Amino acid sequence: MIYDHILIRYGEISTKGKNRKGFIDKLKSNIKRALQEFKSIRVEADRDRMYVLLNGEDHKAVASKLTGIFGIQNFSPAMKTERDIEAVKESALAYVSDLSGISTFKINTRRSDKNYPYNTDEVNHILGGHILQNIEGISVNVKNPDLTLRVEIRKEAVYLSGEIIPGAGGLPVGNSGKAVLMLSGGIDSPVAGYLSMKRGLDLECVHFHSPPFTSERSKQKVLDLCRKLAAVSGRITLHIVPFTDIQKLIQKQIPENYTMTSTRRLMLRVADRIRENQKALAIVTGESLGQVASQTLESMFAINEATNTPVLRPLITMDKIDIMKIATEIDTLEISNRPYEDCCTVFTPANPKTKPKREKVNFYESFVDFNELVEQAVNGVETVTIYPEQKIEEGDGLDLF
Repeated sequence: MIYDHILIRYGEISTKGKNRKGFIDKLKSNIKRALQEFKSIRVEADRDRMYVLLNGEDHKAVASKLTGIFGIQNFSPAMKTERDIEAVKESALAYVSDLSGISTFKINTRRSDKNYPYNTDEVNHILGGHILQNIEGISVNVKNPDLTLRVEIRKEAVYLSGEIIPGAGGLPVGNSGKAVLMLSGGIDSPVAGYLSMKRGLDLECVHFHSPPFTSERSKQKVLDLCRKLAAVSGRITLHIVPFTDIQKLIQKQIPENYTMTSTRRLMLRVADRIRENQKALAIVTGESLGQVASQTLESMFAINEATNTPVLRPLITMDKIDIMKIATEIDTLEISNRPYEDCCTVFTPANPKTKPKREKVNFYESFVDFNELVEQAVNGVETVTIYPEQKIEEGDGLDLF
């Protein structure tokens, strides 16, 4: 069966007021980018709906791309047929026959063209009867059917739709501004990045690398995680920060139980400088309240002093098992579980302070001038842009780019 177009429903965008057009334009742009391999398609939009005109492209391949685009509530493959009732009957039969798991249905007809020779009830009965006669084991259920076949009769043609495929929801990526994601090689931060993009943020990632204490394979984990996130947004820019000198100085000058607090504060300072350079407006982290020593409320209070920039924490109230479920769904869990440590885990003290005091960490840091090392770290950043289709071989690292 040949589908003519795919009908897209907006979801949350529909609640927007005067700025709705901006959301629709961004969604349209994101859909065009995601479907650029399909050379024949066209995307059209109005205030309430968007249409992907297939022009012969495979609707299933296009649909598989649409399911991951934020801003889409759901969508339906649709077909165009001639106005002749016999043609409509055969098209309706083909539509229902093409779907699996359908045991009950109903027909819902709308006539935009009131001159059509059959009224809506007559069309419902004609099409329903034809389907019942030709598909064994199917029945009509007008209250709770498996499928509602929608028939729209217009002057130029008749359009059929029915199957409703869930979309990703959320807001179009890029519509809420830009932020930087502090991306480790762990489970949490990629999920935080994914959920941030679902709320419309355009992300750039910042990763702290401390050779020789962290290996090239730990960097490779981050490259592979970025490729997964790039599948959502179309591309991801990654900033890799040389962090060895700062961490060595922290280990030397700061009391052991406060090294984790100072490390996170210095990471925030560096991330904030990169954010400023990239004209972003927020920092995103994968912190979940109480999960580890640096994520207690007291720790966050002490660490946050390092910046006035908004720090967004999408996972703040989530349990680990819920975070892991999302990581499985977005295909990052296996990558994150590779046994290559990042700079945070390598330098974790035996007894980190779970309730650090701001005045104490400020006192300890007052004997050390980190400003020059922060500048060196920012100036030494390696920046790459990663695309979802790039093949990244383990161990290749940045040599690929």
